[in-house]
Amino acid sequence: MSRIEDILKKRILVLDGAMGTMLQRYKFEEKDFRGERFKDWPSDLQGNNDLLSLTQPDAIADIHRKYFEAGADIVETNTFSGTSIAMADYGMESLVYELNYESARIAREVADEFTRKDPEKPRFVAGSIGPTNKTASMSPDVNDPGFRAVSFEELKVAYREQAEALLQGGVDLLLVETVFDTLNAKAALFAIEEVKEEKGSDVPVMISGTITDASGRTLSGQTAEAFLISVSHIPILSIGFNCALGASQLVPHLEVLSARTRAAVSAHPNAGLPNAFGAYDQSARQMADQIREYLEKSLVNIVGGCCGTTPEHIRAIAELTAQYKPRPFSPVSDKVIHQ
Repeated sequence: MSRIEDILKKRILVLDGAMGTMLQRYKFEEKDFRGERFKDWPSDLQGNNDLLSLTQPDAIADIHRKYFEAGADIVETNTFSGTSIAMADYGMESLVYELNYESARIAREVADEFTRKDPEKPRFVAGSIGPTNKTASMSPDVNDPGFRAVSFEELKVAYREQAEALLQGGVDLLLVETVFDTLNAKAALFAIEEVKEEKGSDVPVMISGTITDASGRTLSGQTAEAFLISVSHIPILSIGFNCALGASQLVPHLEVLSARTRAAVSAHPNAGLPNAFGAYDQSARQMADQIREYLEKSLVNIVGGCCGTTPEHIRAIAELTAQYKPRPFSPVSDKVIHQ
């Protein structure tokens, strides 16, 4: 952890942009998702982006390469849905370890390629750990509010498998992201701590929640401060927010985190809000202009992009962040500052 901590104290690090947005440019069809290996798979596979690390690895590597070329310091692995819980939709639970390992390996190779070219700017790989498609805090059945589609233990086991594979594949960080239910995230963090203890690892952990609407709360009802307090017992490198909102809408929530945590703060917002067709219209320059407020207020240490962002967005963000000093922080087992 010390290496990335030291760099963070010297400059703001840039995270990559959206993997899904870039994959859409390839216009992959069912046969492309299947490849030769899965040509006879019994269920439809189109939309399983994580699978493309096995069937279209060159495309995944090329996307990582484009983000590094744009100025990213950190790229995320193509593993947002890489748990047995999420892969159950495709009947691919048995492939989870391989999917995560290969995704990490691909990103590692590209990161090392860029680090060799410019050792003064080392490139990092964050293992992306998404929220799964089930929630431990809420019932999916309005007629049975006490029902839960998944248990804490089931989540922990699934996240542990993913974390172990990502570490084996060579990631530098683990990023628990797009947290809409903090109980899910706590299962992931618990699993990671178990793995770290058993392996004697000090891999840095980033956690990033998502504020779902103008209420300023996560889907499970927590405010930014409540989210922070809920995970404050875990030693983390950074805490932040991503997805759901555009850059400007995240400002008040980042202000809360920045004022109350000693950890680094991260933000990777969407390229604005989606239009009526679900697309994102915000240009790279428009997004960078909004992110400038983060920097002027010294709110963040790590900044990047989520839905709708591309290498063009990341390039504009990288050029902007180079003009600002990083927010002071002192990563420890995070302690909330009560004022």
